[in-house]
Amino acid sequence: MNEVFEALAHPVRREILKLLRKRAMSAGELAEHFTIAKPTLSGHFTVLKNAGLVTTERQGTTIIYRLNMSVMEEALAAFMALAGSKGKER
Repeated sequence: MNEVFEALAHPVRREILKLLRKRAMSAGELAEHFTIAKPTLSGHFTVLKNAGLVTTERQGTTIIYRLNMSVMEEALAAFMALAGSKGKER
């Protein structure tokens, strides 16, 4: 779960996830939404993939990214559990 929260900590990665909520997209389509270097963006994709937040599918030379909702739901549940337990201690 730490990897998930670390991945969500960066605004570029959060924006990638926001875009993928609408539909699956190729790396090139995602890159069109950012003004950062492609190698830097690729690093963000790797962090999201390693955290399980996105899945990939190769179609020829193109990589398609999809949001992994089950991991997002688990992260939200974990966050809510943390927030709920902290609120009860007060």
